[in-house]
Amino acid sequence: MSLLIIPAIDIKDGKCVRLRQGRMNEETIFSDDPSAMAKRWVDVGARRLHIVDLNGAFAGKPVNAAAIQEIRNIFPDVPVQVGGGIRDEDTIQAYIDMGVHYVILGTKAVNAPHFVSDMSAEFPGHIIVGLDAKDGKVAIDGWSKLSGHDVIDLAKKYQDDGVEAIIYTDIGRDGMLGGVNIDATVKLAKAISIPVIASGGITNLDDIRKLCEVSDAGIVGAITGRAIYEGTLDFAAAQKLADELGKNK
Repeated sequence: MSLLIIPAIDIKDGKCVRLRQGRMNEETIFSDDPSAMAKRWVDVGARRLHIVDLNGAFAGKPVNAAAIQEIRNIFPDVPVQVGGGIRDEDTIQAYIDMGVHYVILGTKAVNAPHFVSDMSAEFPGHIIVGLDAKDGKVAIDGWSKLSGHDVIDLAKKYQDDGVEAIIYTDIGRDGMLGGVNIDATVKLAKAISIPVIASGGITNLDDIRKLCEVSDAGIVGAITGRAIYEGTLDFAAAQKLADELGKNK
């Protein structure tokens, strides 16, 4: 199976932006229209979209749900995964009702582990946990705090809870175009049996090639943001390369 390249659409104040290392005051605005940005990626072959409500992540509740709903209405056949401010069952239900395929739990998953098992049982096949880490420790609250939790220990617990996948982000590399942390991603993927989606630091086709080489460890996808917006990575070429390398496995 070929690696899925997943474009990130980060929404802040209704606009499509990218942050550096999760800092809300270090943003670059790429579009005033998230739906137009979604169209741009779908038109060049995106098979899934990664949407983050950045205001929601900090507010602890959805803020840009209307923009996400619009993307769903325009592209009903493209699976989306949504994160940012998903802290209760009602929010998950609202997103599922909207047609969102996967909801991503982050801070809430770390702070209230029982919530993950409850929601995985309630919404089987729809829960993804996002683990954002620095030096093997998980960060929470929009990356503003480091918890004492070890990434692999937590991932194993969520695996047992029945989550669909883990999104692993090395926050030291996110938005910095410094290359993906292959070693840490592979180590996590080998330690668990559920799929891992890589995130953070993807810069060019070389990073895609490296991830494809280790995808057998259980890495099924790669989220890319700044690289495709700033042009260091051509999205269509990236998915084409992943498909070609996937065929040869």
